[in-house]
Amino acid sequence: MIKKVKFKTFKDLKAQVLRSGLTLPEFLKNYEAVNQGITVEEAEKRMKLRLNVMKKNIENGLKHPNVSRTGLTNGGAYKVKEFFENKGALLLSSEFTEVIMNTLAVSETNACMGRIVAAPTAGACGVLPGALLTIAKHKNISVERLVDALFVSGGIGEVIGKIASLSGAKHGCQAEIGSATSMAAGAIVSIFSDDIDAIESAAAFAMKNLLGLVCDPIGGYVEIPCIKRNVSGAFNAISSAEMALAGIRTVIPFDEVVLAMKRIGEKMSPTLKETAEGGLATTPTAKELVKRIKSG
Repeated sequence: MIKKVKFKTFKDLKAQVLRSGLTLPEFLKNYEAVNQGITVEEAEKRMKLRLNVMKKNIENGLKHPNVSRTGLTNGGAYKVKEFFENKGALLLSSEFTEVIMNTLAVSETNACMGRIVAAPTAGACGVLPGALLTIAKHKNISVERLVDALFVSGGIGEVIGKIASLSGAKHGCQAEIGSATSMAAGAIVSIFSDDIDAIESAAAFAMKNLLGLVCDPIGGYVEIPCIKRNVSGAFNAISSAEMALAGIRTVIPFDEVVLAMKRIGEKMSPTLKETAEGGLATTPTAKELVKRIKSG
């Protein structure tokens, strides 16, 4: 068991992991246990509960069309499932289609007020399970390894939260979907490699790809464009992870990428940070949809 420690940056985290002689997942499990005042076994048990919620979200989200109170969410995951069952993988592989289907299932569960795991936020909850669990299924990854991966994702999220934020209201959607895709990318790498530089690179690639992403939900509801952005975030995570596993390394350290995200968010207009006063939210069609929702 490690002593109670703190880290603010990925650089700090990496240095402490290397000094400890542990892998990144082992270190983060111990870190969680020490700082929560629980055993490592209890920390693992709690994380396994979160994993099970994610699995249930996918399972339940595909049983029937999910329709939200606003009607902005209208059974997308189920439509992809039916499409797949009737026509198979149209564009690429079946795994590609499953990532779309599973990510939508989780995100739509959130829109329909179901129980989800905020990873790191409710609006970005589909990215991590949609990407990670689909890959885990097809690569026969054990539950234990998946639990370890979730600790890695949590560590990455904690670094982002300490350097910048995980809030769309503060730094735009780059802080929500951007953070989720970084967490997912690092988690995916961790189930295949203990190389902490590869994990950092994947997280950095994923965040870099979404720098500047605004938060412009129609009517302020976490549905359009949020749910479809989860799908984009899931694929961004997978491509970033594969590049890192292939040996490509980030030129800009993860901490600096997150700091850049923070600075961009600070310069972003308040109309583009979860206020529904800019971007897609102010298009004529969006305004008409909001009027219809409020009148109906």
